[in-house]
Amino acid sequence: MYQVLFRTLALRLDPERAHVLAMGLIRSAARVPGLAGTLRATLGRRPARPVPARSAGGPLARPVPGVLGLAAGMDKDADTVLGMDMLGFGFVEVGTVTAVAQPGNERPRLWRHVDRRALRNRMGFNNRGAAAAGERLRRLRGTRRGRAVVVGANIGKSRVTPLESAGADYVTSARAVARWADYLVVNVSSPNTPGLRDLQAVDALRPILAAVRDAARETAGREVPVLVKIAPDLADADLHAVADLVLELGLGGVVATNTTIDHDLGPGGLSGEPLRARALDVVRLLRTRLGEGPVVIGVGGIATRADAEAMLDAGADLLQAYTAFIYEGPAWPGRLNRALAGRATRGRGGR
Repeated sequence: MYQVLFRTLALRLDPERAHVLAMGLIRSAARVPGLAGTLRATLGRRPARPVPARSAGGPLARPVPGVLGLAAGMDKDADTVLGMDMLGFGFVEVGTVTAVAQPGNERPRLWRHVDRRALRNRMGFNNRGAAAAGERLRRLRGTRRGRAVVVGANIGKSRVTPLESAGADYVTSARAVARWADYLVVNVSSPNTPGLRDLQAVDALRPILAAVRDAARETAGREVPVLVKIAPDLADADLHAVADLVLELGLGGVVATNTTIDHDLGPGGLSGEPLRARALDVVRLLRTRLGEGPVVIGVGGIATRADAEAMLDAGADLLQAYTAFIYEGPAWPGRLNRALAGRATRGRGGR
């Protein structure tokens, strides 16, 4: 049914307009108790056993209901967390949020490439700002259901902030959301903010990550895992350098990977099926370099159980997706999490 609706209705809409409408429907459904409960018990039905907490050998500070989570970029303003939980995602990463609210790049800025099972975007971190996201997360955590959801917050540099002031900008965002997040992700890998990827160089990255780690700990009054999100387009030597930095600073881990600019389709970063092979290579390289300690969240081209199993075999602890959710529909995250339940209960990617 979803495939029929997608091809006859959604494909006739501008991709960004379709996104806004779909998110509104998910939010609305999550606000109706009877409907939300029915959808959670059917489409979003959880595996019998969660992914264990780090203390039990698992990847995060508390159990995760399913190994597959929602990647950043879909719930930019942290206002659809309960809806995504309702549909069966094991955890939800909100953002990217920035210290300064911003409209993002001019439209059009989102394209479908159906023949490649891919999306291309140059959104430019459009969001209402980290302070607004922090307030929504505070209200979410004020409810029993909201406290149960595992939520990560992805933070990026404001476009108006010069690169030399990036550290203070990231700290502002971290302070706004850290208290309410289970983990933070420092995004230095989007191709859609000018100069941002330059911050992946370890000399520029080291003070940013250290400052975010310290600010998050101070604000939350606890250790908040801090991860860094990297581009698939980094050379292997640069990936090694980022992994070494994660170990040096005692960070939570790495999210691998963001979108790629290695394509000829036009401006922006490409996600989905074309990214899968490189994302697997990056995850495998990172796990070898990092050893068994830090978390690796694998992202890129995951659509089937076989794709997910391959990413776990490559060394990922957890998985994230965005593009496949668009192409496969609302039953997909819960279905894939149930299919992966046996792998999830073994923890650490089944290794």
